[in-house]
Amino acid sequence: MESKPAKKLNAREIAAQFRDDIANGTYGPGARLPGAKGHAKKLGVALMTVQSAYGQLAEEGLVEGRPGSGTYVVDPVQGTPTAQQTAAGIRDMQAELARVTAQLTDLAERVAKLEESKERD
Repeated sequence: MESKPAKKLNAREIAAQFRDDIANGTYGPGARLPGAKGHAKKLGVALMTVQSAYGQLAEEGLVEGRPGSGTYVVDPVQGTPTAQQTAAGIRDMQAELARVTAQLTDLAERVAKLEESKERD
């Protein structure tokens, strides 16, 4: 019996995994992320997918690319948040956004039901 292949991750999902790893301290300040080529092969995705994930993390200020060396977790300047603190903040904001979105969806459904009942009256 053949098993269904696992869904391939997209760049956003890969970035989210690394963001969680940074927030949890798996990758601390100055730590090198896995090489993009090897990580892409490990995940079974295109090299560009991993490079895009690393680009997202760089845009967020969590990592920096060093030509010929790799991608590293940013070692913060004194007085600025660490990559771990920034990643945890982003993760918390995403969770809060999901919670608010669910509440808005519930509210929209309740309004639609009220409008339906008003039309029947």
